[in-house]
Amino acid sequence: MSTTNLVRFILMMFMLCVVSQVVDGEQEMRCLPKEREALLQFKAAIVDHYGMLSSWTTPDCCLWQGIRCSNLTAHILSLHLPGEYPNFIQTGYISGEIHQSLTELPQLQYVNLSSNYFGYKKIPEFFGSFRYLKYLDLSSCGFGGEIPRQLGSLSNLKYLNLASNSLNGSIPGQFGNLSKLQHLDLWHNFLEANIPSFLGNLSQLQHLRLSCYYFEGNIPSQLGNLTKLEQLYLGGYLGGGIKIEDGGQWLSNLLSLTHFSLVSVSNLDRSYSWLKVITKLPELRELSLVGCSLSDHFILLSKPSKLNFSTSLSVLDLSQNTFTSPMVLQWVSNITSNLVELDLSANHLEGFTSSDFGMVKNSLRRLDLSSNNFKAKDLKSFTNICTLHSLYLSSNKFTEDLPSILSNLSSGCVRHSLQELDLSLNHIVGTLSDISVFSSLKTLFLQINRLSGRIPEGVKLPSTLEDLSISENFFKGGIPKSFGNACALHSFDMSANNLNVELPTIISHLSGCARYSLQELYLHMNKITDCWRQLNKLVYLDLSHNNFSGKIPMSMGSLLDLQALFLRNNNLVEGIPFSLRNCTELVMLDMSENKLSGSIPDWIGTKEELQILSLGKNQFFGSLPLEVCCLRSIQVLDLSINNLSGKIPKCIKDLTSMTQTPSSIDYGYHSYFFKIGVFDTSMTYDLSALLTWKGLEQMFMNKGLSLLKLIDLSSNHFSGEIPVEIEKLSGLISLNLSRNNLIGKIPSNIGKLASLNSLDLSRNWLVGSIPPSLAQLYGLGVLDLSHNHLSGKIPTGTQLQSFNKSSYENNLDLCGPPLERLCIDGKLTQGPNPFSEKVFKMFINEDRNFFLVLDAD
Repeated sequence: MSTTNLVRFILMMFMLCVVSQVVDGEQEMRCLPKEREALLQFKAAIVDHYGMLSSWTTPDCCLWQGIRCSNLTAHILSLHLPGEYPNFIQTGYISGEIHQSLTELPQLQYVNLSSNYFGYKKIPEFFGSFRYLKYLDLSSCGFGGEIPRQLGSLSNLKYLNLASNSLNGSIPGQFGNLSKLQHLDLWHNFLEANIPSFLGNLSQLQHLRLSCYYFEGNIPSQLGNLTKLEQLYLGGYLGGGIKIEDGGQWLSNLLSLTHFSLVSVSNLDRSYSWLKVITKLPELRELSLVGCSLSDHFILLSKPSKLNFSTSLSVLDLSQNTFTSPMVLQWVSNITSNLVELDLSANHLEGFTSSDFGMVKNSLRRLDLSSNNFKAKDLKSFTNICTLHSLYLSSNKFTEDLPSILSNLSSGCVRHSLQELDLSLNHIVGTLSDISVFSSLKTLFLQINRLSGRIPEGVKLPSTLEDLSISENFFKGGIPKSFGNACALHSFDMSANNLNVELPTIISHLSGCARYSLQELYLHMNKITDCWRQLNKLVYLDLSHNNFSGKIPMSMGSLLDLQALFLRNNNLVEGIPFSLRNCTELVMLDMSENKLSGSIPDWIGTKEELQILSLGKNQFFGSLPLEVCCLRSIQVLDLSINNLSGKIPKCIKDLTSMTQTPSSIDYGYHSYFFKIGVFDTSMTYDLSALLTWKGLEQMFMNKGLSLLKLIDLSSNHFSGEIPVEIEKLSGLISLNLSRNNLIGKIPSNIGKLASLNSLDLSRNWLVGSIPPSLAQLYGLGVLDLSHNHLSGKIPTGTQLQSFNKSSYENNLDLCGPPLERLCIDGKLTQGPNPFSEKVFKMFINEDRNFFLVLDAD
């Protein structure tokens, strides 16, 4: 072997060893300190409502949630922090500002901050400096202002999504330089002017969505150069709209197009040459022509015999046009033979017959005809569409009685295939009739009609029915016993009627197999009376958000298998009945937002399985029973906004679950078992809680709730010192003791609450200095120590200096950043506060009598 080859061999083996060590984890790679500091600065500028950044505390930032690093260089490559704003029940979202410190991440290739909320701030220009960036998703973030032209410098960018913001202005010309871009989405913004022709230079584009409010002018023919395009969405909702030029001949080059959408294109009705081009696109599966002023004139103008889509077209949306006659159905049937979904909603259609559907009836599964002019006689035209699963007919002209309407619809094979039927928002009269003939029906919406009278005994529901809404009608009386045999019923809404039968009768009629499936029962303006013994197998009961009054019935104590009881937001009075002690399987008890009073019963401590206890916003009084400390499984303890008093018990350290770090493994979903015949069957159910989280009321469900460890004793009359034993609750994520009469110092080792993300001790009578250990809580996202009598220098630490000065306001002897008051030798430079720790001797005794002692000098 030559010397050169030997050297090459040795070098190659050396590199293999290095790579092997990295991959096998033998060589520990930690993130670069400079990049870790950059992330902490980013975090400090963020308002982390739901603890999405709670893992950003450990030394190795490569292990933080949303961060991915290079295995070889340890440089940060990916920032993945999508939220769920405004639907934040499961995950949550972040807000605040995006800090420029991200520019210290030079190797960044991937950024996803979608579905968070940044309050109409501009997209930071510095995003244009990430030279290696390939993926950028800032959609649904509430950004405003113009799109920064600097994004046009991202020469390696392949994916750019800025959809669903409030961006204005025009598309920057620099976007023409994004030669590697494959996905561009600017949908649902306030962009204006013409769609720029330079987009035709982006030869790698596969997905282009440009439906914005103020686009106008002609669609540039240069888009025909995008031969790799698979999905194209164009539209201009307001103003003059956009137009298609040259008969759309440029579309003939888009042979890979599978999805094509035009919204508010104003000149489609004048010619059909563009349609001839579209019918020849071999891969087209979905075509949407929404709000394009298409009318019967267009049907007459086009010649169906010369138009024929390939069998690939399966979805056609012609909603929000001005069609009036069945010709549109005949036209559709003649140009395509494999249609699965057809949307003709928000037109002016009426008078269909079964022959109008032609070949379409052999494949159609979803038909939306809502917001048209159909009447009951037209329903016979749908009866022999044997493939139809979903039929939407809300907001039409149905004035006939419901039995006639259902009879017209059920005379053919559709009664066996139909799974969803929406007849809401009509003027249907009569009462509910037997609908069991629809043997596959899962969803029936009849709300907001003129149905009235009593529902006849013996009316049967399909065994498959899951969701039934008869709300906002004029039904009276009760419900028939036969409803209790709807074994799949999941949601039943009969609110806003004139039901005058007491709740016990209604409950008894649902006590068949429906009791195993029913999760959502909407009843308004009733009393909760003693009717629960006959439902003694009930596991999950949600009666929240009604207007129930009176006492909690004793018979609820007979629900021995009950795991979740929701009575939130009613007008219930007096105390918690002793009989509930028998409900030993309780996992969740929510009685918040009522008018309950009395003391919290000591037997509550016997609930070994209880994870969530929410009694906030009531009128409970007295001291907190020591037995509460026996709740070893408790994760959420919310006793806020009551009249509780006395000391916080030292045994709080015995809340075992709160000493453990939250884990997402096998957590967040609950199930129970029951028998059907000889078979054991399990069913899952949801838990939810409305909690004050970082100063805002938020709804948490399932996984988001199970990861939360929270104690909220705020807005009571607790006195004495904060027990030092609270330091043992290392898994605690949120602690709120604000608006009480607590005295003494903040526990010195409060920094041991390593998981703490939110701490509110405001509006008490706390004295002394802020413990230095508080600076060790790197995951702390919310801190409020305001309106106390704290003194001395605010401890130095990245987190404590990053909070707004309002977190420390009205502590007259505090000094140091972020406050403007300077410190000398750890003390305030100005004269002493007359209400400092030295002078402020005592102000509240054990009997909650207020008094004040001041030194004579």
